[in-house]
Amino acid sequence: MLQRTWQKSSYCGEGDSCVHVAATPAAIHITESADPGGAVLTTTPDAFRTLLRSLKAEPHRDHRAPALTVTTADDRSVRVHAPGAPTVTTDRRRWDAFVLGVQAGEFDHFVA
Repeated sequence: MLQRTWQKSSYCGEGDSCVHVAATPAAIHITESADPGGAVLTTTPDAFRTLLRSLKAEPHRDHRAPALTVTTADDRSVRVHAPGAPTVTTDRRRWDAFVLGVQAGEFDHFVA
């Protein structure tokens, strides 16, 4: 099995649970380190690239695309999901830290 190297946003505090991203040759993986079930959403580099662009353009809205969707379930939780993949759920604070990292270009190398 291929080892994944997970990365979180530098805006996530040291030791804090956060949204993590990893890449394998043909896929991007997203997880929430606080999720006791360990849900890992796997998507394509193109879908992740689209998400990064959307978050840079409009960071504070839901993002709906055929391959990858981000929805705010309430004021406190955010869900990232894709057809046929597990849903990754995080809280608003952790999502905002991830988005700040996206805006700073910290995840661009996953789709370069």
